[in-house]
Amino acid sequence: MDPVALRLGPITIYWYGLLIVIGAVVAAGISWVEARRRGENPEHVWNLVAWVLLLGIIGARLYHVISSPAGGFPGWSYYRANPIEIIAFWKSGFRGLGIFGALLGGVLAIFLYTRFSRLIFLRWTDIIAPGALLAQAIGRWGNYINQELYGPPTTLPWGIQIDGAHRFGPYIDLNRYPIETRFHPTFLYESIWNLIGFGLLMWVGRRYADRLRDGDVTFLYLIYYAAGRLWIEILRPDAWLIGPFPAAQLFALTMLIVGLLGLYLRHRTWQPPETWYQRTHGASEQTDAHDQPAANAA
Repeated sequence: MDPVALRLGPITIYWYGLLIVIGAVVAAGISWVEARRRGENPEHVWNLVAWVLLLGIIGARLYHVISSPAGGFPGWSYYRANPIEIIAFWKSGFRGLGIFGALLGGVLAIFLYTRFSRLIFLRWTDIIAPGALLAQAIGRWGNYINQELYGPPTTLPWGIQIDGAHRFGPYIDLNRYPIETRFHPTFLYESIWNLIGFGLLMWVGRRYADRLRDGDVTFLYLIYYAAGRLWIEILRPDAWLIGPFPAAQLFALTMLIVGLLGLYLRHRTWQPPETWYQRTHGASEQTDAHDQPAANAA
């Protein structure tokens, strides 16, 4: 499939970048709904989108630049010798981005914005987390168009074909792995995992609204996404290794530990602090309770 979505004279728009932008807009729409439901000003969402996109893309690019992926893909050794390639987005759009760098950049953007705007950081990461998973599910289809993020050969019916120009390592041998060979679509596994996670976070946020504290949805996001990456990385022969371990698994394990610790530390006391549900519903319930005796007396 052609990675170029549209050419407008000297301007080339790539599917990968277009899907990232579409995912960001969809995530912003979901976050707007969540902010309004929680009694927050939803206009902050649109201001946050620019911050998150900018720092998220910078973080994602830097993660890719410092990485050393297997299979002969460009990594730190290449970019160190060709520094102009670090910012050469005009050559291939948004190819060469790392999700963990994007997450770090996005979290930094939310932290800075909420600090300057005097908002509660964890409350807004909760608002954004479900939509972020949906955006990740959409963005992964850019990897399909670019014929990347595939796993080892498979005979499963949903395996995908990869042309010779986009293969790496032993898979470039077309005698051993002919063009009809199908490979695990690891991008699809992660996309489906993220889509399910989006639905799960939205359901938890509503089903247990009266029990959740600021940060709970964020920590659930960390746990859920990390669990998915831990098993998906097993199918990634092109993974960047730190020692004998895939770097993504190490980062995912760190996310998982942070998420579990966060939930434990915020729920270890018997008396919970005020939740957003109590803030938005408590006042009206107390008013109804005070008005009831007067109504009965009348």
